[in-house]
Amino acid sequence: MIYITRRESFNAAHKLSRTDWSEEKNAEVYGKCANPNWHGHNYHLYVTVKGEVNPETGFLVDLKWLKQVINVHVIDKVDHRNLNLDVDFMKGKLASTENLAIAIWDILLPYVNESGAQLHSIKIYETENNFVEYLG
Repeated sequence: MIYITRRESFNAAHKLSRTDWSEEKNAEVYGKCANPNWHGHNYHLYVTVKGEVNPETGFLVDLKWLKQVINVHVIDKVDHRNLNLDVDFMKGKLASTENLAIAIWDILLPYVNESGAQLHSIKIYETENNFVEYLG
């Protein structure tokens, strides 16, 4: 079994808040992340796939293909967008990095499965000190 990871970056705004809570409760739970005027991050996304090397190509997957899948189905939808308002796959979800990682997993899983590889993890760095890793 071998693992290979593709890194992509995007910039996006979001706000952590629940509509069924008061502004005070949101501020208490989410702090600065509940800013009514939003806030943004320079995210780094790591998509790791695993499987066996194809003896004919020497690849697990073609990284040009993986880059295209990630960009078309994720990056083009989130880059320079508001995760709460503009991103179809985040509608109705709290725009936490945890929920974003799960949503990206759900989007990429069928494409990776079709390639013959397996999706191993989605890792998203929200800041240089904070990241989420989802293993499905």
